[in-house]
Amino acid sequence: MAAHPELDGLSIAHIDCDAFYASVEKRDRPELRDRPVIVGGGRRGVVTTCCYIARTFGVRSAMPMFKALAACPQAVVLPPDFPRYRAESRRLMDMMRDLTPLVQPLSLDEAWLDLSGTERLHGAPPALTLARLQSRIEAETGLTVSVGLAPNKFLAKIASDLDKPRGFSVIGAAEAQDFLAGRPVRLLPGVGPVMARSLERAGFERIGQLARADVRTLAARFGEFGLRLHAMARGEDARGVNPGQARKSISAETTFEADLRTPEDLDGHLVHLAERVARQARAAGQAGRVATLKLKGADFRILTRRRTLEAPTQTARTLIAATRLLLATELSTGGGRAFRLVGVGLSDLSDSAGSADLFAADDPRALAAERAADAIRARFGPSALGSGRDLASRRPRGRD
Repeated sequence: MAAHPELDGLSIAHIDCDAFYASVEKRDRPELRDRPVIVGGGRRGVVTTCCYIARTFGVRSAMPMFKALAACPQAVVLPPDFPRYRAESRRLMDMMRDLTPLVQPLSLDEAWLDLSGTERLHGAPPALTLARLQSRIEAETGLTVSVGLAPNKFLAKIASDLDKPRGFSVIGAAEAQDFLAGRPVRLLPGVGPVMARSLERAGFERIGQLARADVRTLAARFGEFGLRLHAMARGEDARGVNPGQARKSISAETTFEADLRTPEDLDGHLVHLAERVARQARAAGQAGRVATLKLKGADFRILTRRRTLEAPTQTARTLIAATRLLLATELSTGGGRAFRLVGVGLSDLSDSAGSADLFAADDPRALAAERAADAIRARFGPSALGSGRDLASRRPRGRD
């Protein structure tokens, strides 16, 4: 039951799946129902997600795996199965789009919805429509979601996290500022650890302090973002639910079981990740103009290097060439550093229709061959094809 004086007038919702990856695993493996489950892999990796039983032992997402296993040694650790998670995500998003075309996914397991003006269509206010959707998702997929209902996106996202799992929480406009006042500034979107420290040094530890601050002072110190901080601290968010908002980047990374330092050892991982990112770009109908290489040293310091391409690409061939150059440059100046993680990314994305690929423009067979390989994998499974490197030495050992 949910009761709130503004309940019938609110129409912006945030839906968040409960421990999504772990819940999919538990649903498909009933023998794990009462056991702590961690989705991740490798003692040097991190927790991708974990079930609520594991959380009672202190396990959290992004926690180093060795710490998670120390806290919960009896946990069942499963490697991520992203194709299966993406398939389930599509089912959930389709159910949301049955209610409104205004669905903006944030990731595989969460999305904003705008149900404004749907009362006549569904014969009920948005709150009741969302409750019915919550029940439908559980009945048809065996998964549970939590719902946040509010006057804007910012508050809806906060609300969905208030009563997990299977929660339905409401934050109204009238109570928003008081609700936020005592909470830490890190709760605000865009306020990461570095920005939080800057705010705290300026005397803003709680959201209420930002709400009471002079807006000109915030603008002078933090620029345009200061104006946004002041608005959010007052519970205001003018952003609309935008189903067409483009994905900002595509990336993949792997953590090694042992630190690597030579080009030969790192290259295999780089190639595998670049192929994976390129496949995702083609599947999404997108091409990117900026190639990114991410490296995490044995000392946990993260290096990010970028290269702007001459034209947008969605082929692994182009992405491999660009990131190999970045890797070679880093290794030549790194003094023999060892690395525990490598990642490859593609950003500055655009619709791939009509984009000229840097290598495919010289050799049209490159893009055609990779698309043909995609079709074969779609029909016969992801292991139906491998690269020449895979045939010579199996996929490099690491944790994705």
